[in-house]
Amino acid sequence: MKFKEEYRYIGKATPRKDAVAIVTGKAQYIDDVELPRMLHGKVLRSPYPHALIKNIDTADAEKSRGVKAVLTHKNVPRWMTGTPRHVRVLDEKVRYVGDAVALVAAETEAMARDALALIEVTYEQLPAVYDVEDALKPDAPRLYDDFPGNLLPLDIPVFGPDTLSAIELGDVEKGFADSDFISEGTFSYENIPNPLPIESPGVIAEWSEPNHLTVWSATQCASWHRHMMMPRMEFPDIRTIGTHCGGSFGSKNYAAQPMLYAAALSRAAGRPVKVCFSKEEHFGAFVLRLGSRFRGRVGIKKDGTVKAVSGEWLVDTGAFSDQTQAQVAVGLGEAQLMLRCSNWDLKTKLVCTNRCASGMVRGFGGQELESALLPVFEDAMAQGDIDPVVFFKKNFVKPGEGYYWRDGNWWISKGKDYSEAIESGAQAFGWAEKWKGWLKPSAVNDSKRIGVGVSVHGNADVGESTSEAYVRLNPDATVTIHACVAESGMGQRSSLCKMVAETLKLPLERVNMTPPDSLINPFDFGLVGSRGTYALGSAVISAAEDAKEKLFKMAEDKLEAAPHDLDSKDGMVFVKGSPDKGIPWRKVIGIMQTCTGFGRFQPDYCMPNFLALFAEVEVDTETGKLDLLKVVIATDVGQIIDPPSLEGQMHGALGAAGIDTAIFEESLIDKNSGHMLNLNMMDYKWRSFLELPRFENKILETSIQTHRYKAIGVGEISTSPGPGAVLMAASNALGKRLTGYPLTPDKILKALGKIPGDRNS
Repeated sequence: MKFKEEYRYIGKATPRKDAVAIVTGKAQYIDDVELPRMLHGKVLRSPYPHALIKNIDTADAEKSRGVKAVLTHKNVPRWMTGTPRHVRVLDEKVRYVGDAVALVAAETEAMARDALALIEVTYEQLPAVYDVEDALKPDAPRLYDDFPGNLLPLDIPVFGPDTLSAIELGDVEKGFADSDFISEGTFSYENIPNPLPIESPGVIAEWSEPNHLTVWSATQCASWHRHMMMPRMEFPDIRTIGTHCGGSFGSKNYAAQPMLYAAALSRAAGRPVKVCFSKEEHFGAFVLRLGSRFRGRVGIKKDGTVKAVSGEWLVDTGAFSDQTQAQVAVGLGEAQLMLRCSNWDLKTKLVCTNRCASGMVRGFGGQELESALLPVFEDAMAQGDIDPVVFFKKNFVKPGEGYYWRDGNWWISKGKDYSEAIESGAQAFGWAEKWKGWLKPSAVNDSKRIGVGVSVHGNADVGESTSEAYVRLNPDATVTIHACVAESGMGQRSSLCKMVAETLKLPLERVNMTPPDSLINPFDFGLVGSRGTYALGSAVISAAEDAKEKLFKMAEDKLEAAPHDLDSKDGMVFVKGSPDKGIPWRKVIGIMQTCTGFGRFQPDYCMPNFLALFAEVEVDTETGKLDLLKVVIATDVGQIIDPPSLEGQMHGALGAAGIDTAIFEESLIDKNSGHMLNLNMMDYKWRSFLELPRFENKILETSIQTHRYKAIGVGEISTSPGPGAVLMAASNALGKRLTGYPLTPDKILKALGKIPGDRNS
């Protein structure tokens, strides 16, 4: 359904504000930034997954040509990261292959690399552990003395004193007693895929004064390196400047390790230092997705109503994580959005293992939990011969229904009913014709079998945290938006300009934004959780409306009319109904001042979005090869702001730690040596453009009460239902239930009994 109101820019395709700069090479990425006297930092990394550094000799490196600073655990600043604070910049103990051992800053990258080769390290190797359940055993190697059993605490107030760390609600045993079908099992989503944005993480740090640090970073959240890192670094004054991000997919919200390395080296050398990870480091030393394993049981009624969920969520955070407790909280909230249930007993264990640390990745906890939890429901649905589309339509949270969100507070949905969107997706996909029942293929052609699957995901973080913005009206009828918003690829800065241009009835080319710089912009939490359209949009719209009210107040005497009787278009202020009698902004504002409005958005978790994803796969029972044939995504976004950007976000569901994590994206670790085996673009499988499946978006537009333009974001969740939908489709194609990702040929052939093996199937 389309809105009746006709807009000038909203809902229409318009050129991106940065389009020309990108295609002409003028857009500035972190690798393009060169500061006077800038040094280059490099990291010596551990060849062992778990070891003590018994001795480290840097004398030759310090004397090497061009070297200005060498740091080890003996002389590095005692800044601490991790949650709780337990991770030093450099430690005398290494906990994964690729862990940092020493830092070098030199005049050139080559000089820094040469110096690394001169550092001599003596290690005492320690036993390592890679599986969450092995890590919990009494005799398991312990990664941190402070955390017995390799368990990190969950009672960390990352979202306030009641931060969600488990779901305990109602009477689970009564729920199971009331259930007609009960299923139990263990399922995993722990192939730790790397989202692998095109540009590797990079940071430049410069201390201009003993307590003043400026940071340039390739990040999707320019302010994070300020508000997240200040407490980790003993509260220096940090100015953060964002460059073009070069892609993120959540993983480059902020880069704590590169920033700490660059800042430590800059302080030691007294000069700016750039630290950019190589692609191998990006693969093997930067953050990966959480590992997720669910063991438990669920109960449902004959009509599909969920009556009980009970179990344990084992979360593998790797060597450490800054954000895992936050991801757990969001994941538990998102599970409730998808599975409306009165009886829960879902506990979580957060476990350290000897592989790369975990960090933020698109999906942020919910994709991990639901990809492991949903297969348990599939068996229960199969017992009752319940169509999964019917199940999902019945059980996602509807307006007026409640859920505990990440802050531990009870929220009542004021959003919308997405049943129509799910139904539109089912029709576009041809679900009624293709669905033959559980563990039944849709079609069989010799050795090839086709199956279909579906999943649903929702997120209330569209309204997370605070956004502030200024909108400045200039005498020449141009507008400047002050908002600390980086550009990470989806065109959000352009969309914000469209909202302001529409609000002020100005040509789009007259509206621009300041660079993402914390010194010149008010606070913004960042582009996470699909909050750009609702939270940020609300802030800039409010600022534009505030500026307009002030403009009309300034014009009331000149036009002899009350402010509420005035309007403005194309830089002219006039009495409503008499646009030909207007005066230009410059005569209202004057040429020696400006007119500035302010807007602020406060957290609001009562507007969850939802999205359904339908998948059709073909599995070759002779070779084990799985092909993704068709994907249909269905959602409702209220009013579309920019059609091409929205289409791109939906198509982004495919790769970059999305749907393809169910098929072939994974980070392979040799559990004998701890080394990652696919640290390159050949062995880490990516889908090429020639291999794209048929992809269709069904995007409804019905009013949602967010802000002036009734819009809500969905980009964050477009990946999240993908793995579960593909696993369901593959199981139906084969007629055998599969329990783990990715569905590589060996797993499929093992499930068919055609080869032996010990990989999770």
